[in-house]
Amino acid sequence: MEKSKVYFTDMHVTMNESLQQKLTRLIRTAGISQINFNKKYAAIKIHFGEPGNLAYLRPNYAKTVVDIVKELGGKPFLTDCNTLYVGGRKNALDHLDSAYLNGFSPFSTGCHVVIGDGLKGTDDILVPVEKGEYVTEAKIGHAIMDADVLISLTHFKGHELAGFGGALKNIGMGCGSRAGKMEMHSSGKPNVSQEHCIGCGMCTEICAHTAITLTEQKASINHEKCVGCGRCIGVCAMDAIRPAWDASSAIMNKKVAEYTWAVLQGRPHFHVSLVIDVSPFCDCHAENDVPIVPNIGMFASFDPVALDIACADAVNRQPAMAGSLLEKSVREHHDHFKDISPNTDWEVAIDHAVKLGLGSKEYELITI
Repeated sequence: MEKSKVYFTDMHVTMNESLQQKLTRLIRTAGISQINFNKKYAAIKIHFGEPGNLAYLRPNYAKTVVDIVKELGGKPFLTDCNTLYVGGRKNALDHLDSAYLNGFSPFSTGCHVVIGDGLKGTDDILVPVEKGEYVTEAKIGHAIMDADVLISLTHFKGHELAGFGGALKNIGMGCGSRAGKMEMHSSGKPNVSQEHCIGCGMCTEICAHTAITLTEQKASINHEKCVGCGRCIGVCAMDAIRPAWDASSAIMNKKVAEYTWAVLQGRPHFHVSLVIDVSPFCDCHAENDVPIVPNIGMFASFDPVALDIACADAVNRQPAMAGSLLEKSVREHHDHFKDISPNTDWEVAIDHAVKLGLGSKEYELITI
């Protein structure tokens, strides 16, 4: 089997070429023009960063990708889906505020931001997963599935549940609706915090399975009737309905791979990962810690699996940054991500993605 091609360039610049120009050259050399963008809607999947976090990718990088897509005749938009947890991106209005606050406006990036799963995170499409071990129908943001082309623009960093957040995590978890995120994070069903419930009844109205009832102005969920769709989580204005965060890291990683398959199957896709400001944990945190390794560079490929492996290999070859959590950790695994989050195993998602036919672990690194 032929190795997948992964293209790489470091962060050094010259007087004649900026980082944005270098990223443009990388993406073009990696062959993005092989995709027919003419009058096609191109979803650029990115993480806008939780307010307070400063490790997310700067909007300048997004503009570089947007400009290329436009030059190739496409209609790009930046996108992400709402979060399952309470924060600055739990509904489309807050999510847009957060995106604009962090610089992702049409004026700075050259395109609009579209929240993939709608106002309350309930606008999704059920996508069958033919070879799914855990997922039979992935719940993907409607706007993302409406796009003709999918491009992932990923900030590669550590992650406390997945091991690292790469292209697979950006696509699989990121494109899941709120119900989809609950399915990946949870093997169980949601519960109601009686303390926070005000008895408004919105959850009872949206439940298609009559699993939620009001007693003395407090909602409760009958788990025998509940199917775990998560729509009640999306409509609860008080954040009183909470998922059961009970899926193991390995199971969650497999579900992420299956959701990634659902997003990518049947349409052109291309992937870019920037291994810079490699924070130990996800950009979903409202803070970020010292990067665990020095900045490495920018990677691009048609193969998201090979891309994640190449980025992980590059990180693991680097020394720990002084004062970082990595420097303070016990090195038992010879793997930076497992040193930071010992209970994770990022290779589970990789192996499952290969099994699903998403890509190859074997890659040829081409430096430009």
